[in-house]
Amino acid sequence: MPPQKDATRERAPLIVREIEAKSILSASKIYPWVINPYVGCEHACTYCYARYMKKFTGHGEPWGSFVDVKVNAALLLEKEIIRKRKATVWVSGVCDPYQPLEKRYELTRQCLRILVSHGWPVVIQTRSPLVLRDLDILRGAANSDAGFSVTTADDDFRQLFEPNAPPIPARVNALAELHRFGVRTYAMIAPLLPGAEGLMELLAGCVDYVLVDRMNYHYADYIYRKHRLETKLAEGYFTWASRKIESDCERLGIACTIVC
Repeated sequence: MPPQKDATRERAPLIVREIEAKSILSASKIYPWVINPYVGCEHACTYCYARYMKKFTGHGEPWGSFVDVKVNAALLLEKEIIRKRKATVWVSGVCDPYQPLEKRYELTRQCLRILVSHGWPVVIQTRSPLVLRDLDILRGAANSDAGFSVTTADDDFRQLFEPNAPPIPARVNALAELHRFGVRTYAMIAPLLPGAEGLMELLAGCVDYVLVDRMNYHYADYIYRKHRLETKLAEGYFTWASRKIESDCERLGIACTIVC
């Protein structure tokens, strides 16, 4: 059984700063291009590798308590897309493109519409069902994938490690809805949190493929220690959980890539 989760977690007030970016379409090591309409992320997942971005922002506040909004993102993209080589764009790499502020600013929606209208392949990665708002764009895109980071099948564990992110059932339901409307969908199981081994029971029929990546647990070590979950950081757990997911995918006929 999962450990008892913290009853409350106080959040610092969110600091929102509107900025003018110098560029928006950047080279990436994961896909040819990446777009990050925001600097910072309200989800503030404890393990997030993007926390390193804080040192480049000038912010002294804790990660998750600030977001810089690139209000000129769409204007920049309109110019850059003409000059650069057409290739797959990752939306996004160091922020969630559908974090709550996206509902107000619609920067991801604007950029997505530009990319699709120019025929650029897009791979969306999010934790938020807000992506369903943009089904009208995605359904008309010839080369677009929409995926969710889904790290555990147990929402109690999700609340330990991702207390500000949408619940696991909401993510799975959103994947199912995207899939139902013909959007190519995937699950990014990274990092492998406790309970990850049960994910394919939830994801069956919702995704076209699955990616599994161990990633970096450095920032979340204290949670494992606090809740006596050290065994879930052991190599044996990662190997077993990865193989379980891979075996389930093979049984279900779902493509699976183990990166870790």
